[in-house]
Amino acid sequence: MAETEKPLLIKRYASRRLYNTETSDYVTLEDIAGFIREGREVQIVDLKSGDDLTRQYLLQIIAEHESRGENVLPVNVLSDLVRSYMIPGGGMVPQMLQSSFDLLRDSQSKMIENMNAINPMTKMPGFEAIKAQQEAFMKAMTGGIAGNWSGPGRDSDAPKETEDLDDIKKQLAELQAKLSRLK
Repeated sequence: MAETEKPLLIKRYASRRLYNTETSDYVTLEDIAGFIREGREVQIVDLKSGDDLTRQYLLQIIAEHESRGENVLPVNVLSDLVRSYMIPGGGMVPQMLQSSFDLLRDSQSKMIENMNAINPMTKMPGFEAIKAQQEAFMKAMTGGIAGNWSGPGRDSDAPKETEDLDDIKKQLAELQAKLSRLK
Protein backbone atom coordinates (compact mmCIF):
# COMPACT_ATOMS: atom_id res chain seq x y z
CA MET A 1 0.00 0.00 0.00
CA ALA A 2 1.38 3.41 -0.93
CA GLU A 3 2.22 5.90 1.79
CA THR A 4 -0.59 8.30 0.80
CA GLU A 5 -3.15 5.48 0.89
CA LYS A 6 -2.47 4.68 4.55
CA PRO A 7 -4.53 6.69 7.01
CA LEU A 8 -2.69 9.62 8.52
CA LEU A 9 -2.16 8.68 12.17
CA ILE A 10 -3.00 11.44 14.63
CA LYS A 11 -2.34 10.77 18.31
CA ARG A 12 -4.24 12.55 21.05
CA TYR A 13 -2.19 13.25 24.13
CA ALA A 14 -3.56 13.49 27.68
CA SER A 15 -3.49 17.28 27.27
CA ARG A 16 -5.99 16.75 24.39
CA ARG A 17 -3.45 18.07 21.89
CA LEU A 18 -3.42 16.31 18.56
CA TYR A 19 -0.08 15.14 17.16
CA ASN A 20 0.57 14.38 13.47
CA THR A 21 2.90 11.37 13.45
CA GLU A 22 4.06 11.99 9.86
CA THR A 23 5.22 15.57 10.30
CA SER A 24 5.95 15.37 14.03
CA ASP A 25 3.95 18.47 14.89
CA TYR A 26 0.72 19.41 16.59
CA VAL A 27 -2.40 19.94 14.50
CA THR A 28 -5.83 21.49 14.98
CA LEU A 29 -9.26 20.24 14.01
CA GLU A 30 -9.15 22.62 11.03
CA ASP A 31 -5.86 21.02 9.92
CA ILE A 32 -7.50 17.60 10.11
CA ALA A 33 -10.48 18.86 8.09
CA GLY A 34 -7.97 20.12 5.51
CA PHE A 35 -6.30 16.71 5.27
CA ILE A 36 -9.69 15.13 4.65
CA ARG A 37 -10.63 17.73 2.00
CA GLU A 38 -7.34 16.89 0.27
CA GLY A 39 -8.52 13.27 0.05
CA ARG A 40 -6.47 11.86 2.90
CA GLU A 41 -7.94 9.37 5.35
CA VAL A 42 -7.14 10.04 8.99
CA GLN A 43 -7.16 7.93 12.10
CA ILE A 44 -7.14 9.57 15.52
CA VAL A 45 -6.16 7.44 18.49
CA ASP A 46 -5.75 8.12 22.17
CA LEU A 47 -2.06 7.76 22.99
CA LYS A 48 -2.60 6.24 26.43
CA SER A 49 -5.54 3.88 25.88
CA GLY A 50 -5.17 3.22 22.15
CA ASP A 51 -8.90 3.91 21.66
CA ASP A 52 -9.93 4.99 18.17
CA LEU A 53 -11.35 8.53 18.47
CA THR A 54 -11.71 9.22 14.74
CA ARG A 55 -15.52 9.19 14.66
CA GLN A 56 -15.75 11.49 17.69
CA TYR A 57 -13.40 14.07 16.13
CA LEU A 58 -15.04 13.94 12.69
CA LEU A 59 -18.40 14.65 14.33
CA GLN A 60 -16.77 17.51 16.24
CA ILE A 61 -15.45 18.99 12.95
CA ILE A 62 -18.97 18.87 11.48
CA ALA A 63 -20.46 20.39 14.65
CA GLU A 64 -17.93 23.26 14.56
CA HIS A 65 -18.73 24.02 10.93
CA GLU A 66 -22.45 23.98 11.73
CA SER A 67 -21.95 26.31 14.71
CA ARG A 68 -20.22 28.83 12.41
CA GLY A 69 -23.31 28.94 10.22
CA GLU A 70 -21.95 26.61 7.54
CA ASN A 71 -24.85 24.29 6.77
CA VAL A 72 -23.09 20.98 6.38
CA LEU A 73 -26.26 18.90 6.61
CA PRO A 74 -29.88 19.97 6.20
CA VAL A 75 -31.97 19.98 9.39
CA ASN A 76 -34.22 17.19 8.11
CA VAL A 77 -31.17 14.94 7.55
CA LEU A 78 -29.88 15.70 11.04
CA SER A 79 -33.34 14.95 12.47
CA ASP A 80 -33.49 11.67 10.57
CA LEU A 81 -30.06 10.71 11.94
CA VAL A 82 -31.21 11.38 15.50
CA ARG A 83 -34.40 9.37 14.87
CA SER A 84 -32.38 6.48 13.45
CA TYR A 85 -30.63 6.08 16.80
CA MET A 86 -33.98 5.83 18.56
CA ILE A 87 -35.62 3.09 16.49
CA PRO A 88 -34.86 -0.63 16.33
CA GLY A 89 -32.93 -1.45 13.17
CA GLY A 90 -31.39 2.01 13.09
CA GLY A 91 -28.07 0.32 12.45
CA MET A 92 -28.97 0.23 8.75
CA VAL A 93 -28.75 4.02 8.41
CA PRO A 94 -24.92 4.23 8.45
CA GLN A 95 -24.65 1.61 5.69
CA MET A 96 -27.33 3.42 3.64
CA LEU A 97 -25.50 6.73 4.04
CA GLN A 98 -22.21 5.14 3.03
CA SER A 99 -23.84 3.59 -0.04
CA SER A 100 -25.40 6.94 -0.98
CA PHE A 101 -22.05 8.75 -0.75
CA ASP A 102 -20.32 5.98 -2.72
CA LEU A 103 -22.99 6.28 -5.41
CA LEU A 104 -22.61 10.08 -5.50
CA ARG A 105 -18.83 9.79 -5.84
CA ASP A 106 -19.11 7.15 -8.59
CA SER A 107 -21.76 9.14 -10.47
CA GLN A 108 -19.61 12.24 -10.46
CA SER A 109 -16.60 10.31 -11.78
CA LYS A 110 -18.68 8.67 -14.52
CA MET A 111 -20.25 11.97 -15.52
CA ILE A 112 -16.82 13.55 -15.99
CA GLU A 113 -15.58 10.48 -17.93
CA ASN A 114 -18.65 10.53 -20.18
CA MET A 115 -18.24 14.22 -20.76
CA ASN A 116 -14.75 13.54 -22.08
CA ALA A 117 -15.54 10.40 -24.09
CA ILE A 118 -18.90 11.12 -25.71
CA ASN A 119 -19.24 14.85 -25.97
CA PRO A 120 -17.97 16.28 -29.28
CA MET A 121 -17.55 19.60 -27.49
CA THR A 122 -14.36 18.25 -25.96
CA LYS A 123 -12.62 19.22 -29.20
CA MET A 124 -13.99 22.78 -28.99
CA PRO A 125 -11.52 25.52 -28.03
CA GLY A 126 -12.04 26.62 -24.44
CA PHE A 127 -13.70 23.38 -23.43
CA GLU A 128 -11.05 22.71 -20.80
CA ALA A 129 -11.99 25.95 -19.04
CA ILE A 130 -15.66 24.98 -19.01
CA LYS A 131 -14.78 21.50 -17.77
CA ALA A 132 -12.61 22.93 -14.96
CA GLN A 133 -15.43 25.24 -13.90
CA GLN A 134 -17.92 22.35 -13.92
CA GLU A 135 -15.59 20.16 -11.85
CA ALA A 136 -15.04 22.97 -9.35
CA PHE A 137 -18.81 23.47 -9.12
CA MET A 138 -19.42 19.74 -8.52
CA LYS A 139 -16.72 19.62 -5.85
CA ALA A 140 -18.12 22.68 -4.14
CA MET A 141 -21.66 21.29 -4.22
CA THR A 142 -20.56 17.95 -2.77
CA GLY A 143 -18.34 19.51 -0.14
CA GLY A 144 -15.26 17.90 -1.65
CA ILE A 145 -16.36 14.35 -0.89
CA ALA A 146 -15.38 13.33 -4.35
CA GLY A 147 -11.73 13.32 -3.57
CA ASN A 148 -8.84 15.69 -3.70
CA TRP A 149 -10.59 18.98 -3.19
CA SER A 150 -8.76 21.51 -1.12
CA GLY A 151 -11.31 24.11 -0.30
CA PRO A 152 -11.08 27.63 1.05
CA GLY A 153 -9.07 28.13 4.18
CA ARG A 154 -5.95 26.30 3.06
CA ASP A 155 -3.34 29.01 2.59
CA SER A 156 -0.89 26.67 0.89
CA ASP A 157 -3.36 26.20 -1.98
CA ALA A 158 -4.07 29.89 -2.59
CA PRO A 159 -1.40 30.44 -5.31
CA LYS A 160 -2.50 27.33 -7.24
CA GLU A 161 -6.15 28.37 -7.03
CA THR A 162 -5.21 31.84 -8.30
CA GLU A 163 -3.21 30.36 -11.18
CA ASP A 164 -6.09 28.02 -12.08
CA LEU A 165 -8.55 30.91 -11.98
CA ASP A 166 -6.26 33.02 -14.18
CA ASP A 167 -6.00 30.15 -16.67
CA ILE A 168 -9.77 29.74 -16.71
CA LYS A 169 -10.28 33.47 -17.24
CA LYS A 170 -7.77 33.47 -20.10
CA GLN A 171 -9.38 30.47 -21.77
CA LEU A 172 -12.84 31.97 -21.33
CA ALA A 173 -11.67 35.25 -22.91
CA GLU A 174 -10.21 33.32 -25.85
CA LEU A 175 -13.47 31.42 -26.27
CA GLN A 176 -15.50 34.64 -26.17
CA ALA A 177 -13.22 36.20 -28.80
CA LYS A 178 -13.66 33.19 -31.09
CA LEU A 179 -17.43 33.27 -30.62
CA SER A 180 -17.47 36.99 -31.44
CA ARG A 181 -15.59 36.31 -34.68
CA LEU A 182 -18.15 33.64 -35.66
CA LYS A 183 -20.99 36.18 -35.43
